[in-house]
Amino acid sequence: MMSYPATQNAANHYSQVDTYTGVTGADSHRLVLMLLNGALSNIAIAKGSIERGDVPAKGEAIGQAVSIVNGLRGSLDLKLGGELAENLDRLYEYMERRLLEATLQNSVQILEEVSSLLHEIKEGWAGIPVEVRADPERAARTEKATTSTL
Repeated sequence: MMSYPATQNAANHYSQVDTYTGVTGADSHRLVLMLLNGALSNIAIAKGSIERGDVPAKGEAIGQAVSIVNGLRGSLDLKLGGELAENLDRLYEYMERRLLEATLQNSVQILEEVSSLLHEIKEGWAGIPVEVRADPERAARTEKATTSTL
């Protein structure tokens, strides 16, 4: 029977291979979903780490989540994305701040809040129709038309 460290190492290796193969064949829409999943996974790890009192693991997991959220924020095209991209930019900035607060306060509640926000974004992202995914400019025009009629 494998020891815990050996099992964990094998699981990490499998996860890295799975991630690599997923990334190499993914379009930009799928990559964003993978990043959202990665942030959510790291937040779940951080929550467990807080509950176990594992400070180094908590710090590493929250650091990874912040890095992913920062990457998502940095990938926004504020000019093309208009109001939607600006709103996401502010939301990602808020999440980064809250994740840092969760680190300082050892707060599972804050992590749950950020996780909930990321789940909402993920659901919205997953709901984008295929034809819109293929044409980002069409998506921007559609969003602009929708917001101008409100």
